[in-house]
Amino acid sequence: MERLWTPWRMEYIRSAASQEGCIFCDLPAEGDDERTHVLTRGDRGFVLLNTFPYNPGHLMVAPFRHTGDPEDLDAEELLDLGRLLQAAVRALREEMTPHGFNLGMNLGQVAGAGIPDHLHWHVVPRWSGDSNFMPVVGQTRVLPELLEETYRRLAPRFR
Repeated sequence: MERLWTPWRMEYIRSAASQEGCIFCDLPAEGDDERTHVLTRGDRGFVLLNTFPYNPGHLMVAPFRHTGDPEDLDAEELLDLGRLLQAAVRALREEMTPHGFNLGMNLGQVAGAGIPDHLHWHVVPRWSGDSNFMPVVGQTRVLPELLEETYRRLAPRFR
């Protein structure tokens, strides 16, 4: 294979280079949850689809408050974010029936945080055989479902 065309990745490349502000502050403030892929809101945080997912259904859980340090979170934030993490796993399990999950947070740019100044947990559903040569050879992922379809499927699971 000489070429693998992934023109949709250009949006990610351009947005990463020109990112101003904080998506975890800006997106929930817009108030258009369907357009911004916000699936649910708690008292102190929210769940949204990752616009550039590792796998279909890749969710992120973030506090409303802008902080990059988990030690800054108070007890109420931790409790609400914990409930949102549970809701995210439950919704994915019910709708997409994954075989497992990766749950994680990258703290600091050197640890892989693309947005190091605002905490966020990744909730990535996994299926046996979901990893193949594409991420390594093609430096891209093949996702079988559009974000809008994933949102449409998952949103009712949070109601």
